[in-house]
Amino acid sequence: MASKDDEPYAGCGRGGRGALLWAALQQQARRPGTEDMPLPADDSGRSSGSSSSPDSGVSSGSHSLSPFSDSASSSSSPSVPIVGRGILLGQLMGEALSSPSPPESPTEQLAKPGRFSRGIVKAHRQSSIVPMPAEQSVIVQQRSTMQQPDVSGAARATAHTEARVEPPTAEMSKLRTKEFRGKTGKPVSVEVNYVRLGTRQGMGVFEYITDFVPVIDSKRARCKLLSSDSVLELIGRTRVFDGAKLYLPHRLRDMVTSVQTVLPTDGTSVTVHIKFVKITPPSQCMHLYNVLFKKITHCLQLTQIGRNYFDRRGAIVVPQHRLEVWPGYVQSVAEYEGGLLLNCDVSFRVLRSVTAREMLFDVYNAYPQDYKAKAVHAIVGAVVMTRYNYRTYRVDDIAWDLKPTSTFLFHNDEMITYVDYYKRIYNIEIQDHDQPLLMHRGKVRKDAPESEDARLVCLVPELCSMTGLTDELRSDFRVMKDITAHTRVSPSQRQRSLVKYVKSVKTCPAAVKVLDDWGLTLQDCALTLDGRILPEEKIMMRNKTYYHNGTADWGRLLSQDSPISTINLENWVVVFTRRDVERTRAFVAMMSKVCPSMGIQVRAPQMRELSSDSIDNYVHAIKDVAKDRVCMHQPMSLSLWVK
Repeated sequence: MASKDDEPYAGCGRGGRGALLWAALQQQARRPGTEDMPLPADDSGRSSGSSSSPDSGVSSGSHSLSPFSDSASSSSSPSVPIVGRGILLGQLMGEALSSPSPPESPTEQLAKPGRFSRGIVKAHRQSSIVPMPAEQSVIVQQRSTMQQPDVSGAARATAHTEARVEPPTAEMSKLRTKEFRGKTGKPVSVEVNYVRLGTRQGMGVFEYITDFVPVIDSKRARCKLLSSDSVLELIGRTRVFDGAKLYLPHRLRDMVTSVQTVLPTDGTSVTVHIKFVKITPPSQCMHLYNVLFKKITHCLQLTQIGRNYFDRRGAIVVPQHRLEVWPGYVQSVAEYEGGLLLNCDVSFRVLRSVTAREMLFDVYNAYPQDYKAKAVHAIVGAVVMTRYNYRTYRVDDIAWDLKPTSTFLFHNDEMITYVDYYKRIYNIEIQDHDQPLLMHRGKVRKDAPESEDARLVCLVPELCSMTGLTDELRSDFRVMKDITAHTRVSPSQRQRSLVKYVKSVKTCPAAVKVLDDWGLTLQDCALTLDGRILPEEKIMMRNKTYYHNGTADWGRLLSQDSPISTINLENWVVVFTRRDVERTRAFVAMMSKVCPSMGIQVRAPQMRELSSDSIDNYVHAIKDVAKDRVCMHQPMSLSLWVK
């Protein structure tokens, strides 16, 4: 039983909302058409104000939802209508907008509806709240303050954001920052193989996204649609399109531009929507700038071999070895501290004046009994260049059953021989009609279906020039000396080559147009920086400390003295292919000869020969070796050499 001292606090603490919820859960569910069931009385004496009490005189049938109501108010006030919270909230918001209320007193603020349903119910039951003693009012005010949500928090956050003080930029600039510049050595002014790349005022790179209605899945078809006359008339001819994103050097008039065009294959009408995305900063246009300089190399008529470009018109002939040295350039655009810079360096490519047909005849004369196997060893895997279009191909196989008199399907569904094809297209007459053809497997396109196979290219050996150096040429000291005289250039020669490249770009009208269309400018001279000549480093060997002579080459010291610590090659494996048997044996012999002079003892390795040079064969061989010969808990001295 609760004492009389607890009566002033009825409806507070553990007898508040919890008691009402517990009573509501114990009440039986009302069926449609029946009256509301009265709430059961709490026998613990700690019930809310809605339960019957002899002192308060509250009727048991009164369904008061306020924990502070008593009999005087509940008997005279109307019952709360059974409606949803959304309807009550809408009614209250409508009343608040229609009739502005005077400033609220602290007592009225306690019954102000919040974001929850009980605040709305309190607003409807304000007439049922009776004055309470001062002590009880203080307790209720404290509890209501804790339960009332902070409706002014968002307003205060907005005011704080508007009144945010900007950081003192001028004062922060005076703070000392760490300089990442060395102080050791002698300062010197140096030129680097970089050229500054500038952008004109008002020019930039504007990124757009394209949509096609109806949807066009083929990238090639989308590119053809963007190249139609109606689209080019709107966006201009200077553009870069990757199939989805469109980059323009100028901004279109509207945010979304639509244009009608026709698919050239079947005449289907297509609507192209071009939507503006953003102005791309130069730091995010590296790929675009590299694509532009790739176009410039084509404007300069440079020949691409691998990833580099070479000048066939400046070829240097080495007649005594039947070789040609082609000068070229390696270039890339990147952003550094000074802005956009073009990195350009010289490169060289050695080509042989020997054709693939002459190579096959040399192999046949040397090995008449095992001619085909030796020919595969000499030709397959090599890179050849066709002189009629200056393209390079990797030889993947030799088609012994095909000849220049064999036929293939031309693009107009005509069967034509290789002899007639080269005569019609390139005006070249093939002399030997009995030579086998070389096979090249092209790469499958990224957007090609899975059923599409790699494209096969058949090459005529007498029209293909061999590139690169053979093992015999590399081992010939006189050949390498004559080649090095042209390929090993001094720093001054490199800078002259850089200036020559910049001059050739600026004197080529097509290259200048590419730069002007995108608002790019190229400086005339190389970039100058402040460098330092570092002091000589000490090279500590096992028996003595040496100082190098400024050439940064201490190979001779390794033959005179041994390193401080060495690891012997006691358990090592050499993985090689069948065609590299001779080179592998020479490699092992050289290791056995050179390593002892450096204090490294070498035992005979385990030889693992592969049938082909596929990646899977290498992976399986390495896994087998590691599984058989490596102990993870007790590590062994295992070295793996892949030749």
